[in-house]
Amino acid sequence: MNLILFGPPAAGKGTQAKRLVTERGMVQLSTGDMLRAAIASGSELGQRVKGVLDRGELVTDEIVIALIEDRLPEAEAAGGAIFDGFPRTVAQAEALDKMLAARGQKIDVVLRLKVDEPALIERIKKRFEEQGRPDDNPEVFVTRLAAYNAQTAPLLPYYEGQGKLSELDGMGTVETVAASIDNALESVAAG
Repeated sequence: MNLILFGPPAAGKGTQAKRLVTERGMVQLSTGDMLRAAIASGSELGQRVKGVLDRGELVTDEIVIALIEDRLPEAEAAGGAIFDGFPRTVAQAEALDKMLAARGQKIDVVLRLKVDEPALIERIKKRFEEQGRPDDNPEVFVTRLAAYNAQTAPLLPYYEGQGKLSELDGMGTVETVAASIDNALESVAAG
């Protein structure tokens, strides 16, 4: 089963993806992790990525798609992938659909963790005060949240039109959100 996990920063996507990897043996395809790994490998692709990021530019769709395509055999062998941080645009979603179709695969479900943004911002403020994580700076976080909403908004009707979008309450406990995800996956598996 291939799924896409959508949710704003700090909504718990990483926690839930790790759980699915552990419990279901799926492979998490996180573009951020893959970009860092490509750079660390020193490969030709990694050197291209490093050059782009060093110039402060965005990594092209071509590079991101190449990274994803590289990992698909591993995901297939594991029985499925969790796409995290990809796709970010309709063009990337179309490219992903085409890439998977060429391999006899598809996206089975898109799970969107819906959150109450004011509550999420309060959660981040508290975490920033307690842990001091730089990416939790409340002012920066509001900017990241706005960017996420702007990027993701066009993807929701794309997947809704395919009948693949499942919206879940992301504000519950880790266990409650996990149960909602599991129920959504069981519904998809049951057909």
